[in-house]
Amino acid sequence: MDRPFLTRSCGALLALFAACLLISCGSSKPPASVVNAPLGRTPALLEDSSGEVAKAQLGLEHAQSAAMYAMGLVGVPYRYGGNTLAGGFDCSGLIAHVFQSQTPFSTPRTVAQLSAWGVEVPQDRRRTGDLVFFKPTGVGVPTHAGIYVGQGRFVHAPSTGGTVRLNHTDEPYWRGMQVSYRRP
Repeated sequence: MDRPFLTRSCGALLALFAACLLISCGSSKPPASVVNAPLGRTPALLEDSSGEVAKAQLGLEHAQSAAMYAMGLVGVPYRYGGNTLAGGFDCSGLIAHVFQSQTPFSTPRTVAQLSAWGVEVPQDRRRTGDLVFFKPTGVGVPTHAGIYVGQGRFVHAPSTGGTVRLNHTDEPYWRGMQVSYRRP
């Protein structure tokens, strides 16, 4: 077998193991009820029974499915403007591909558009499947995005010459950014 195949296979198995671990660590609180929205539409926001954090229409099951699928894409090459598995991904293309494949929603295509999609979620209320945005200090809008997969980790397509990766928001580079979360 060739080395890239083995690397991808090991990465996929590791991602599957991590996804199973994330699901087993999920909240015991049942998800808020949701209403299906047509493809291409921004999810409507609903409040849960406690009224604490508005919930988007993306249910926990779809959110977990999106996160698991995203982890399986670790190692796919970065490509500016890319939004396909065969051609590679940039950060917003990765998000678009994952959500189109695993949820009933189509996402906006750019990081700036994604940063206004769904509902903002405080860091202490983030969950698997939320979108994570990074904004350098002094810049008006986020310049990078990924999919939060739990325990401070996120999947993203970082830069030219790289591949889709799993990183932690506490790593020095990401800690230097303003971080925000949105729930589709």
